[in-house]
Amino acid sequence: MARTIDIGEKIPGISAKAYFPEKDEIMEIKFPTGRWTILAFYPGDFTFVCATDIEALTDAHKEFLKNDADVYAVSTDSIFSHKAWTMSSPRAMKDTIPLVEDFNKELSRIFGVLNEATGASRRSVVILDPEGNVEYISIFNDNLGKDVDHIYKAFMGLKFIKETITQKGHMCAIPANWKIGDKPLDIDVVKDIGKL
Repeated sequence: MARTIDIGEKIPGISAKAYFPEKDEIMEIKFPTGRWTILAFYPGDFTFVCATDIEALTDAHKEFLKNDADVYAVSTDSIFSHKAWTMSSPRAMKDTIPLVEDFNKELSRIFGVLNEATGASRRSVVILDPEGNVEYISIFNDNLGKDVDHIYKAFMGLKFIKETITQKGHMCAIPANWKIGDKPLDIDVVKDIGKL
């Protein structure tokens, strides 16, 4: 059994099949991809809340792509279930996001999002930087749909931190309730102790 990976660690090379609904094609993908990657795990195809996740992620898909991030939806369903779902569900029919097959549960186990009792992925989100380092993991109640605005803001904040060059002894930090376009905190790690 694979060890669960933690924040800041680099994922091992992983291959998986994905169904690309816009092209109606099944292709193999490899992680890390060399781009920012959002992995949106969900419990299963043909379920109620999961279809709303796919719809919301599809609505924001172009914004993620425009900012150098690929979005993949992942469940432990087969690739054929993914295809059938996008051909029958009114919400999933709109899907532009590749649906990744995690039938062997490798991805779900690596990120610690597998519900061992049911064999399904828990509703969760993982954000990887272009090198494949884990920057964000969120796991929550399966009946709570994803807040795509929050996911996008978290991704943009992490991207901003990664791309900001700080002077020696300083750190770039994103404060609570930060809005995209706001300045981050430029913190002197010695002089600013106790000032915030």
